[in-house]
Parts: sequence; C-alpha cells; structure tokens
Amino acid sequence: MTDIETNNMLESTQLVIEEALQKLGYGEDMIAFLKEPIRLLTVRIPIRMDDGNTRVFIGYRSQHNDAVGPTKGGVRFHPDVNEMEVKALSIWMSIKCGIANLPYGGGKGGIICDPRKMSFRELERLSRGYVRAISQIVGPSKDIPAPDVMTNSQIMAWMMDEYSRIREFDSPGFITGKPLVLGGSLGRESATARGVAIMIDEALSKKGIPLQDARVVIQGFGNAGSYLAKFMHEAGAKVIGISDVNAALYNEKGLDIEDLMERRDSFGTVTNLFKDTITNEELLSLDCDILVPAAIENQITADNADKIRAKIIVEAANGPTTLEATRIVTERGILLVPDVLASAGGVIVSYFEWVQNNQGYYWSEAEVDTKLREMMVHGFNQVYELHQTRHVNMRLAAYMVGVRKMAEAVRFRGWV
Repeated sequence: MTDIETNNMLESTQLVIEEALQKLGYGEDMIAFLKEPIRLLTVRIPIRMDDGNTRVFIGYRSQHNDAVGPTKGGVRFHPDVNEMEVKALSIWMSIKCGIANLPYGGGKGGIICDPRKMSFRELERLSRGYVRAISQIVGPSKDIPAPDVMTNSQIMAWMMDEYSRIREFDSPGFITGKPLVLGGSLGRESATARGVAIMIDEALSKKGIPLQDARVVIQGFGNAGSYLAKFMHEAGAKVIGISDVNAALYNEKGLDIEDLMERRDSFGTVTNLFKDTITNEELLSLDCDILVPAAIENQITADNADKIRAKIIVEAANGPTTLEATRIVTERGILLVPDVLASAGGVIVSYFEWVQNNQGYYWSEAEVDTKLREMMVHGFNQVYELHQTRHVNMRLAAYMVGVRKMAEAVRFRGWV
C-alpha cells in the first residue's frame, strides 16, 4: 500500500479505493467514478430555538453509489461535521456493505450542531427539519438513515414520524435504529460492539491466543466501547485499560467494567471520577494482546505506530489508523482488523431491521446474533484469505473485497 501519510479522511480513503481497484484490474474510468459520491445534498435547516430566536443549521446527506441497491448509513449530530467527512464516511459504508454482501451502497449524513447544548425539544425540531430537507432523496428503496455519533433511537423515532407525515405508506423501513415499539430490531443497540467482539475472536484464533485472560485495551467508552468492554469482561478477557475524552484508566489486573458502566454519563465519560489516571497517549502504548481504538479518527499515526505494543489492533472507530501507520504496524507483525470490517456489525443489524420491517416479521435476539456472527465471520475469512494470498495488508484486502461487488454492478449497468 502507498506510504503517503495523510490525515485527510477523504484523501486517504480515495488512495485505498484507487489501489484496490487497480489490484482488481479496473481502469481509470472506474476509479474516477467510485472515488467520489454520486450525490451530495447540502441543506440549510431553520429551527425555532427555545428562546424564540431562529437558528439556521447546515446539514449533509452523501450517497456514494446506488448501483447495488439503496444507499445506507448513519446521521451524526456533531459540531465538527463537514462535507469531506460525510463523503468519506459514505464511501466507507459502501465498503462495509460490500464486505458483508448487503444489497446496499453507502450513505452518510450529518448536521453541524452540538446536541449537548440543545434542549430535548430543540433536538426534536432539528431532527424533523432534517428529514423535511432531505425527504426527496431518501426512502426505504432509495436511502435508509440510521443512528451515528450523538444520535440515538429517540432521534430516529422523530425522523421516522416526520417521514410518515410526508409518505404515509412505507415509513417503517425508511430508517433503522428505531425503538423496538416502532419496528426496531433486537440487538441493534449493541450490534457494532458485538461485531467487534466477533472480530476479536477471529483475530485471536489466527494468532493462537486464547480469549480467556487476554489483555484488552479500549480507547473510547461510548456506545461501542462500553458494550465491547462488557462483552470482553463477560467472555473472560481482562480489560486492563479504557479511556474517554478526558483521560484513561489502567489496571494490569483488570478494571471493574460493571462499576464503570454504571458510573459513566450519557456521553461515555467516567475518568473524571478518578484521580489516578493516565493519558490517551499512554493508553495506546500499553502492553496488551488486543488494542481497540473506539473513539475518533487519526489516533494511531506515523508518530506513535512504533510505540504500539499490542499483538492485534481491531478498529471499532472510523479511521483511527492512518495509512502510513497501517504500513508500520503491519510490517511489525501486528494483525490489524480494519474499521470497514470490524465495525460492520451496526450496518448488518440495520439491514436485519430493514428486512424485518419489509416482511412484518421480527426475529429473536438469538436469531439476530447468530445471523450477525455468520456474516461477520464470512467477511473476516474473505478479507484474511485475500490478505494472505495477495500479500496485501488487511486494510487493502478489505477494500478489495468491499469494492468488488459495487464495481461489478456499475459495469453490468453500463454506467462505466
């Protein structure tokens, strides 16, 4: 893989897409088509705030490619949302869907806002306003939103209700990540973490390391990080380090995960309750079996990749390891399970929710977990086999698996 170091999410994604397509034998025409989304909508949403003033929010919806089927992807509420990020994330969603063999292309949306500084009713008005603004390009056979950073099942419920006022006949399948009483799926809330846990099982087996008493470090203690810590603890592994936005906690004998989950706030913050903390930088360099970056992008870079002492890195966050860092850790013999594979559990169970909405028949949590494991393990084996046979790192292998179906669909349709 290219040794160009870049922290630009879209640029790094395009570099890997380009290399993957070249390895698969596609030319510049396909590369030019698939390295950018086919559609990007920017909207301005006027919202009446609680103080009576009107504030205009900027939102985005990116649809990478719909050759395979409708686009699918989350909506994030965050002050740092920008066009480049949303475009890159929609491409990643395409790759995830390709690896899992889902009948989707990738989509992603976001609104520039800080939900921590907004009231419940302001968030409801913003959620509904966003749906009205993008309603012409979304729908159960066009583009299906879902929760993402700082959004949840309540926000999905408001969005579904607003969409049902515009189109009364097909609203349940318009959005996933809904509350169970509105057609949500069992297992959806913990799906990303469950998928990461499955990937940890597979990676440990490749390295010949037993899960029992394996030392796990998790950067990030939000939805994915906290659930993963719980799953690892219940499986007999030792979670020796966790972090949040403020600091990190470390105990070589294992942290009390149940206590930490009870004490964390709604944004995954818990370290502020402790005096004996370490930095996020120190957390990343801890001696462990498995390191899980589950926070934000660009955490493992060329500057600290040589300090990583984990045997396995499993990316639960989007883009936590740069391309140059990927090369460095791979050359050092560290098995890296990339984000587009490791965090695919969320979109897989979102797909299950969409299927259940469409057929009006709902599965037990055991059925969801069984189907999720089957699809995640199949995806891992495909990527790992390509990594071995083509002598490419796991990230490039994942992109090659993920982009192949889409490129074939584009070719069959005659678009390129």
